[in-house]
Amino acid sequence: MVHVTPGDATNSAALDDATTEFEQHRDLVFAVSYNLLGSVAEAEDVVQEAWLAWASARRADIGNVRAYLVRIGVNDALARLNRARRERETYPGLWLPEPLPTDVDGEVNAMQSEAISFAMMVVLESLTPLERAVFVLNEVFGYSYREIADVVERSPDSVRQVGHRAHQHIRQRRGRYQADFDVRRAVTARFLVASQGGDLNALLELLAPDVAMWTDSGGLVKTARRVIVGREKVLRLRDGAEALFMDQLTPSMVHINGGPAILLSRNAAPFAVVALDIDPDDHTIRGIYSVVSPVKLRILDLSAPRRLP
Repeated sequence: MVHVTPGDATNSAALDDATTEFEQHRDLVFAVSYNLLGSVAEAEDVVQEAWLAWASARRADIGNVRAYLVRIGVNDALARLNRARRERETYPGLWLPEPLPTDVDGEVNAMQSEAISFAMMVVLESLTPLERAVFVLNEVFGYSYREIADVVERSPDSVRQVGHRAHQHIRQRRGRYQADFDVRRAVTARFLVASQGGDLNALLELLAPDVAMWTDSGGLVKTARRVIVGREKVLRLRDGAEALFMDQLTPSMVHINGGPAILLSRNAAPFAVVALDIDPDDHTIRGIYSVVSPVKLRILDLSAPRRLP
């Protein structure tokens, strides 16, 4: 029999209370961290560090648990992002975020699903870490510049200036946001059917003339190490890949990074994830984002779908 002293019981109850409070904000800390880092594993590490800080803090002195945990998470993520940016300067080929399985029933916030799309996260990579944090907290999670100033320990005026620069940059690079979810799902399904059937005419209709294709292999799979731009070039590359692999792959529709995507599996193991960026006006495909890095695809075997907070 295990004997529990009154002090042990009190500590255990306090830990249970701390865990209950923390769990109410876990998804938010993860979502903000993933938006900043583009890495599921790193975002999980940020959540763990936030928990350790919370568990050892004088919780009676913390008036706003949500603000405290977000501040801990953002500053940890910013430190990691600064290190990651230096590492990505020598990344072999093109960098894309780790695919994040998301809950299709969680499609409730268009801005949040757009913010973790491959297309948006590629643009976010061109911001400074501080610009990225301010943009994500303001535009995606609805924080005011005054609230953000408390998080990043800057003056509200300086944060407002940073936010203005970030918004201008995003608008210039991204333009209008993505198409409606139902449109994206329908176009993705048509692209999969046309690719499987080798229907060149259907693919030509789907692809924008200046479609761009990004492929992240992490240097572990032979792929193009630069962005391929233009319908004809993309089709030639697709034909070459199809000749090598398509007869060995099983495609399926999945929900990744807040939207529909195609999962290609080989021998029941993930081989590639393909996400499309659809023009909201004419519904053509303006971007193709493929992750074939085995390291980044391992997360698909480990992660349950996440509902956006």
